[in-house]
Amino acid sequence: MRLNDAELQRLDLHQRIQRALRALILDGALAPGLKLPATRSLATSLGVARDTVENAYVQLHRDGFIVRREGSGSYVAETLGNELQGIARQRPRPREARRSETAAAEPGLSRRGRMILDSGGVSDQQVVRAFATGLPETRTFPIDVWLRLQRQAMKDYRATVLLHGDPQGAEPLRKAIATYLNLERGAACTPEQILVLSSTRQALFLCAQLLVDAGKPILLENPGYYGARKAFESAEARVVPIDVDALGIRTDLLRADRSGANCVYVTPSHQYPTGATLPLARRLELVNWAAENGRWIIEDDYDSEFHYDGLPTACVQGLDKYQRTLYVGTFSKTLSPGLRLGYMVLPQPLVRAFTHARSIMDGHTPQILQLTLARFMEDGHYNAHVRAMRKLYAGRRASMFEAIGRHLDGIATAMRPPGGLQMPCLLDEGWSEERTIRLAANAGVQLPGLSRLYAGEERKQGWLLGYSSLNAMEIEAAMLRLAKALRSK
Repeated sequence: MRLNDAELQRLDLHQRIQRALRALILDGALAPGLKLPATRSLATSLGVARDTVENAYVQLHRDGFIVRREGSGSYVAETLGNELQGIARQRPRPREARRSETAAAEPGLSRRGRMILDSGGVSDQQVVRAFATGLPETRTFPIDVWLRLQRQAMKDYRATVLLHGDPQGAEPLRKAIATYLNLERGAACTPEQILVLSSTRQALFLCAQLLVDAGKPILLENPGYYGARKAFESAEARVVPIDVDALGIRTDLLRADRSGANCVYVTPSHQYPTGATLPLARRLELVNWAAENGRWIIEDDYDSEFHYDGLPTACVQGLDKYQRTLYVGTFSKTLSPGLRLGYMVLPQPLVRAFTHARSIMDGHTPQILQLTLARFMEDGHYNAHVRAMRKLYAGRRASMFEAIGRHLDGIATAMRPPGGLQMPCLLDEGWSEERTIRLAANAGVQLPGLSRLYAGEERKQGWLLGYSSLNAMEIEAAMLRLAKALRSK
């Protein structure tokens, strides 16, 4: 491994000389069998003490890069000839070194590895920027309460929190999650069914690995969550889109499907990205469809806590008496994405398999975070925070809807969702999604495109605008910048 200049400066002088000579040997500038300068001569040329060069030569000799012959001098080891020729053959020529990252990284990757590389991964927003999606308001996070509870957990559990944890999750947190879901989301689960994870994306990756064989189909909503599609495609599953309408996924198309898929991914409480809420009749039909055919439902309940119009509907998992539903939840939207905490509610027969897979993937989530969150929930802070955020986000949704109407008339039409953290907008005729995204970026505004969430040729042009991390003034200022950028071209 080559060190950069800053790292080299932290080494002792004899180490820097040794590294420099080693690099020249590896690069072929000092050929095998070449006699090196005497230590006194090289020391004089470099302006250093002879002992410094001697120490460098000693280390090179120990590592096998040079040989030292008494009365004759020091030479580059001739035994390196074949090995260095092999390195030279593999090293890219200057023109090849300027190839694209994808082309340069392909050698040695598996078929799946190349597919993941070509997919480009999934980018998360690391700073607050209008109008990035999925970012909660973190400025009001009760950090003082959190730190106090974390200190309590450290004091009570002491060194045990520094050891490996249960791959399924800390029992206190699993109990707190089960209690919350049963009371607030109408779920029907026990702590033994809970698997604590780092994120929704990890949950979906586990589903892709354990439920769908390579080359086999899986059903996804169309349009739908981009991260879910990426997770299943990375496992070499064949994604089959099922269209949604104003009420959510079309269960009639599910029943008509003949792909042979044994799994469907849905967002019934707040369809991503349209915002539709799947009515009770369709939820029951979804459950019956899975039970009759021995299939699995992956229910992503990513932001159901934030429902503003009327009462939220019960989750599908609580309606499923046949145990065919895998419920996915996250604390990234309700608390903070930086905590990296999510969970699944699994049918009992799947718990061991998913726990084993999780143990292979990354072992467990940090115990101190789990134990702190458990107390945060047990003491009522979590529910209080969610209620406060629900009120805050409802106001921001109204600010966003009004700002779009004021400033983007004739450009885009907002679709007011019943809940969630983002608002879909459809572009009016004559406007190009690609062009508006480019113009907005020049003005410092991020417009997440809507068309990429569609599968197939029919793709609606528009944006999915996040508003939860911006206050009313920030929404207004960003909307003014956006309107100016779009209308000036």
